Parts: sequence; C-alpha cells; structure tokens
Amino acid sequence: MNIDISGRTALVTGSTQGIGAAIARGLARAGARVGVNGRSEASVAAAVERLGDAGDLVAVPADVSTDEGTARVLELLPEVDILVNSLGVFGARPALEIDDAEWRRYFEVNVLAGVRLTRAYLPGMMARRWGRVQYIGSDSAVVTPAEMIHYGVSKTALLAVARGFAKTAAGTGVTVNTVIAGPTHTEGVEQFVYELVDPALPWDQAQREFMREHRPQSLLQRLIEPEEIANLVVYLASPLASATTGGAVRVDGGYVDAILP
Repeated sequence: MNIDISGRTALVTGSTQGIGAAIARGLARAGARVGVNGRSEASVAAAVERLGDAGDLVAVPADVSTDEGTARVLELLPEVDILVNSLGVFGARPALEIDDAEWRRYFEVNVLAGVRLTRAYLPGMMARRWGRVQYIGSDSAVVTPAEMIHYGVSKTALLAVARGFAKTAAGTGVTVNTVIAGPTHTEGVEQFVYELVDPALPWDQAQREFMREHRPQSLLQRLIEPEEIANLVVYLASPLASATTGGAVRVDGGYVDAILP
C-alpha cells in the first residue's frame, strides 16, 4: 500500500516514548507534519531529536491532562487534521486499595485529555470535510485486568467516547476510531512486567513468564512491538481507511478471545 498523508498536520499526545513515539515516527514518515507532545520541554526536545530523521516534527510541550496544558497545545497547533490520543497511565494496584484520587487521575489522563482535544479539534475537521481522530485503547478495555481495574475501566470508557464522537462526525468525511492495542513492549511495560515476575530474570525469560502467567490468552505469545501498533494507526490516518469509523480496531496479538473486533 502507498500511504501518503503529505500536507496533513497531526498531533500525537504522549509521544516522547513508547507507542506514542512510534506513532509519531510512522506518521512523519508517511508525510505528515507531526506534533510531538510530552509534559516537559526537555523530554519533548529529546524526542524530537531522536525522531528527527523521520520527517517534519513540531515540539508541543504541554500536560494535556490539564485545561492549561490543552490551551497551550491549541496555541502551538491551532488546527490539526489527525489527532491521535495516545497519552495514558497504567500501573498495578489491588482493587480495594485504589482510592478516589487515583480513580480521578486515571480518568483525567486516560479519558478526559482525549475528550478535551477532540472537542477542540473536531469542529475544524468537520468544517474542512476531512479528519482523523484515534484513541489508543487496550485489550484491558475488554478483558479487565484484576491487577489494575482502574486502568481497564478508563480504556473501556474510550470505546464509548470514540463511538459517540464518530456519530457526531457522521457524514462529514471525518473518521473516529479506537485502536485496541495488546500487551506491548515499552519501557513502562518492562517495569510493569518486573513488578509481577522475578526481577532477577533476564528480560527474554521474564517476558515469556509474564505472558504465560498473566496473559496466557495471547495468540502471538510475545509482547507486541510499538511499531506494530503504529502501522495500524498510520493506515487508519490515511485516505485508504475512509470507510472505517466508529470502530474498535484490534492490533492485540489475538489476545481478546472474540471473533468480531
């Protein structure tokens, strides 16, 4: 496939590392001008330098989980054609130990950050009759993990958010989708894996034990690489995916045991 999104401007939240960075790289290589976002100027500058050979990148330092940070993003990028809500937090905690403050933090970061940006950018996309909004979801939206139900609930909410905004944009040429990512190999996930298995184990062995003990339903039987998530996101951001909207599209390594997406 020839994926060309030249002339489009994209914003990828939480894109200084991991899945977000891979998505930013993929969109830039496909020709888009890409806003790289993180909370600090230093982390964003470092990410832009690392990704510099990918294409046209714009530094967008701001904490989009806050109203002030969202306003800053809109100053730096008043209009975008492609919005990828990749920012997210996760971590293991026994269900009965998750207090109200932690529930609110997960909802603010994992749900409301994307809602605010969608509310800001979607009208312009609809007026221009072209746009792409994506939320990076998780298999945890469907298979709630016992060790982090607050994370699972926040990702379940994204499925409804995306479907609802897709209805708002119906007939305008704008598509809105959730990408359901499976267990993915990032620095944060490495740390998470070692919270659940023997930290003395070499990484390859630790990864296999984690998948066997905690994610046995994965058909891939390994962690997904961030670039594999990015490949789907880039496709959905392209003109080739013009008929895919309101969906929850899986790149989960077969983790979710279902026939339908």
